[in-house]
Amino acid sequence: MPELSRRSALTAAAVLATSAGTLSAITPASAAGHHDSPGTFDEVYKGRRIQGRPADGSGHHHHGAGIAVFVDGVELHVMRNADGSWISVVSHYDPVATPRAAARAAVDELQGAPLLPFPAN
Repeated sequence: MPELSRRSALTAAAVLATSAGTLSAITPASAAGHHDSPGTFDEVYKGRRIQGRPADGSGHHHHGAGIAVFVDGVELHVMRNADGSWISVVSHYDPVATPRAAARAAVDELQGAPLLPFPAN
């Protein structure tokens, strides 16, 4: 069996990266709107209205990969971790899979208390 050279390893990695990019480009639009995707959502969870929509870019810097999340109209500061999980200022030590799950975790943690605006720098 021939030994794997650095050049062939890099070539294989480039081919895999290109094919992964092509696959995401041909994913149907219906899959992008799946309820677990980090896209737009608007629902009532445990009596609280949670929303997620693309960040408009105005105001402060978003760490949420372009999504703004709200609980009862107050912005919930969310951030995407390097591993793809999400955290919020309310449930910082409990990473979840999506911004929607971060909003739900915040509602659970708040236990009926109002979300106060997070002072942005």
